[in-house]
Amino acid sequence: MRRENKKDEERDKEFTERLVKMNRVAKVVKGGRRFSYNVLVVVGDGKGRVGYGFGKANDVSEAIRKSTERAKRSLRTVSLKGTTLPHDVLGKFKSVKVLLKPAAPGTGIIAGGSVRAVMEAAGVRDVLGKSLGSRNSINMVKAVFNCFDKTLDFRSVAAGRGKSIRDLWG
Repeated sequence: MRRENKKDEERDKEFTERLVKMNRVAKVVKGGRRFSYNVLVVVGDGKGRVGYGFGKANDVSEAIRKSTERAKRSLRTVSLKGTTLPHDVLGKFKSVKVLLKPAAPGTGIIAGGSVRAVMEAAGVRDVLGKSLGSRNSINMVKAVFNCFDKTLDFRSVAAGRGKSIRDLWG
């Protein structure tokens, strides 16, 4: 049991957690107001693996813990070309559209709030981002993950075309 806890601690140390949004919700009951909290967290290792989680609880720390656990369970791998994305991609979720473009090394992350948090957690250092439509941060994070789903893996593209990776990207 003790050995498993050490493995969990080592695994947790490799991830960075970013709190994207915290919302306090009030429910009116007979004795007054009862508060609960919603938390959106993005977790990543900075090397191309990233996930998000949404947690609800009556206590802030419990909501953060729940959302962090869900984020670690939903990790996915992002295909990168150096420190940026391999190509332009448009992600959509409900009324949110997010346009992500690769950028030259040293440009940095040119994107707003929740898109920036996801990119930093994923390890993308140079990217241009534009959010179109709604500004809902939860839906924006989901649209960014839709972008990651649409991103093509350069190895599979090269294999499909019958070329080497060097021929494809130079």
